[in-house]
Amino acid sequence: MAQTEQSNPAYTQGEVNRTGWKLYLTLPIFSWALYDFANTIFSSNINTIFFPFYMTEAIGNNEVLNQIASTFVSYANAIASFFLVVFSPLYGVMIDRTGQKKKYIMIFTVIAAVSTILMGVFGGAGLSGKWLGMPIPLVLVLIFFIIAKFFYHSGLVFYDAMITDLGTKQEIPLISGFGVAIGYVGTLVGLAVYPFVGNDGFHEAFIPTGIMFLIFSLPIFFFVKEKPHPSPKKESFLSGYKEIVATFKEMKAHKNIFTFMVAYFFLNDALATTIAMMAVYAKTIVGFSTGQFILLYLVSTISSIIGSFIFGYVTKRTGARLAVYYVGILLLAALIIACLAINGAMFWVAGSMFGVALGSMWVTTRTYIVELTPEDKRGQLFGLFAFSGKVSSIVGPLLYGSITLIFADYGNIASRLALGSLIILTLAGLLVHRRIQEENV
Repeated sequence: MAQTEQSNPAYTQGEVNRTGWKLYLTLPIFSWALYDFANTIFSSNINTIFFPFYMTEAIGNNEVLNQIASTFVSYANAIASFFLVVFSPLYGVMIDRTGQKKKYIMIFTVIAAVSTILMGVFGGAGLSGKWLGMPIPLVLVLIFFIIAKFFYHSGLVFYDAMITDLGTKQEIPLISGFGVAIGYVGTLVGLAVYPFVGNDGFHEAFIPTGIMFLIFSLPIFFFVKEKPHPSPKKESFLSGYKEIVATFKEMKAHKNIFTFMVAYFFLNDALATTIAMMAVYAKTIVGFSTGQFILLYLVSTISSIIGSFIFGYVTKRTGARLAVYYVGILLLAALIIACLAINGAMFWVAGSMFGVALGSMWVTTRTYIVELTPEDKRGQLFGLFAFSGKVSSIVGPLLYGSITLIFADYGNIASRLALGSLIILTLAGLLVHRRIQEENV
């Protein structure tokens, strides 16, 4: 179960009843939240906006090639997720064995930030020649994007698990909501690079994004202390797979955890794929200019900030299980409107609703995982949920990219069909999630 005040030495008894800004502005919690600020700069600038725009700029100049660009973006995301599937379960085992989280956050963040900077270096290098039939700069940008995305998400496994070192069971939903909200403020700061990039030369956004990612990560490196942990076991890294297999076998005794992990698979599948593809979809289907999409993204980010705060309190009031379900319904409605969008106004509505769902999903699911998992297995189960999320992050982009590739000759209809597949995934997630209600929670 979640930690009690007495069992967590990361704070004193006098801090148990922290409320409002007294809770949020403690140095460790604010520093932890700033990491959300930092990594969201990467997520929005690279994963959602400027990398997809760069690919469209480098490949697509008509409806058919735009679909091929969508396929490249989707498959690059799927490759990064494949490596996450291989390693993310082991990260949870490492947490349970050693208690070390900050060490790996630091290492993975530096690698991700440097790789992002190298995307910018090679994207603007003007190298001649081709590799695998593609321009060398394009291939190098793709490679470093995959590396950056892999290590960015790897760090998040340790970051999410760190929340249990920061507060009580009652405080965790509020801390989680605060972190997500601060994170989306990071989106606003990250988008400050747009005036210097304009409507072309999108690789110019990569270097400043990598630098900001690293700078705003520094507080968590220096000001967050981890809970003391017994001496680590001397076992090989790869032996962790045995524990993963054993945990899956134990799922029979933790039906709620397993059911939620399946539901999370489908919901995260739709969410992660939408994040990766929304920029290309808005430009090619709805006809948004770069500036219009940036403005829409700003509005959806503000919606995310508001939604994450609100759902922190909704989660505390209704419980995380119901809160996750409500967010899933909101995500479903946003995808249906976007799929049917025939004008900019409809996509504005969809984008705003998706923003609320995006911010709230992280708040509610992260809290629910803490509620469901026993403390001695929490790190490992965080790793398993990361595993579920990363498998879905392969399936969703592969599905989306394959649909756009197969139906590319039909132009924009291909993208509408691809987005429609995400509606089916969301429905599946909601149906599985309802099964949790049949068990004692």
